[in-house]
Amino acid sequence: MKALLPSLRPRSSRRFAAACLWSCLTWAALAAETSLNFIAMGDWGRDGQFGQQDVADQMGRTAAETGTQFVISLGDNFYPDGVPSVEAPQWQTSYEKIYRAPSLQVPWYVLLGNHDYHTSAQAQIDYTLHSPRWKMPARYYSVTRRVDSQTTAQFFFLDTNAFITSYRNNPAKYKGVNEQDSAAQLAWLERELARSSAQWKIVCGHHPILSASEKHGDTEELLHTVLPLLRQYGVQIYLNGHEHDMQHLSQDGIHYFCSGAASQTRPTQKDHRSLFSLGETGGFLAVTLSAEQFSARFIDAAGKVRHDVSLARNVATAPAVMP
Repeated sequence: MKALLPSLRPRSSRRFAAACLWSCLTWAALAAETSLNFIAMGDWGRDGQFGQQDVADQMGRTAAETGTQFVISLGDNFYPDGVPSVEAPQWQTSYEKIYRAPSLQVPWYVLLGNHDYHTSAQAQIDYTLHSPRWKMPARYYSVTRRVDSQTTAQFFFLDTNAFITSYRNNPAKYKGVNEQDSAAQLAWLERELARSSAQWKIVCGHHPILSASEKHGDTEELLHTVLPLLRQYGVQIYLNGHEHDMQHLSQDGIHYFCSGAASQTRPTQKDHRSLFSLGETGGFLAVTLSAEQFSARFIDAAGKVRHDVSLARNVATAPAVMP
C-alpha cells in the first residue's frame, strides 16, 4: 500500500487541480454572462506621481479579482496640459507604463477633460489608432455592452467642455473648445437616448452635474442642458471626474458618482444630497452591473472599500427587454 501512495497522490492532485480549474473557469464564464464589470476613474496623468502609481496598482489587483471587462476614463487624462501629439512621451510615462497590469489590458473608453484641451484634444482621439486598448473615436460617442442574454447597458460619453461658458470664452487656454457645436452634441444625446433600447443608460462626462466639492460645485451649464435629458429618458447613473475626490450624490432618482481621485486629491465636504464624499485619499470606482442591480464600490489605493452601494434598476422608466 505504501508503495502505491506515491503514484496515487500525483494523479489525485492533478484530478483535484483540474476539477478546481474547471470550476473556476465555469464560474468566471457564468459571471461574465450575467454581469458587466468595469472600473471608472478620472484626473490621473501625472507620470505616476501624486499617488497615481499606487492607485493604478490597486486598480490592477481589483480588476484581476473582479474580472474587469473595461475601464472608463473620465477625463483630465494628462496633467498639466494634455498631450501635443500621439508621439508625446506622456503616453508612456503617464499611461502605458503606469497601467501595466495584465488585468488592465482591456478596452479603455476615454473622454476629454479641461486639461486635455490645453494642447491637442485631437491627439487623444488619434491615439485610438495607435493603441489596442485606448478607445476614443470622437469627442462624444456611445458604446453598448451586453450584460446578459436579455440585458444591455448603453454608455454615453460626453465632451462636457463644450458646454462650459468660461472655456468657450478663453480659446487661448482651452484650444478648440469654442469650435465645438454644443447644440449638436445635445441634439445627438437626446436622439441617442430616445432611440436606445438598453435597460441601463449610463451617461459619463468630465464635469459634475451635482457636486459637494468646495472647489467647483454644481455645473450650472449642465444643470440646464444635460440634466433635463437624464430625467426625461430615465437615466439613473451619471459618472464624472473633475473634482479630485470620490463622491456619491442622489437627487430625484438619479445617482451621481464622482471618481476623480486617480492621482492628486483635495478635501471635499457633504451636503444634503451627498451619500458619500472623500477627498483625503486616492481611489477609484469599481462597478458590477447585472440585469437588476448597479453595485458600486469606491476603493482606495490600499484596497480598502470606502463606500459600497447597490441600486436597483428602475424598471418603470426602462424600455422593454430586447428580443
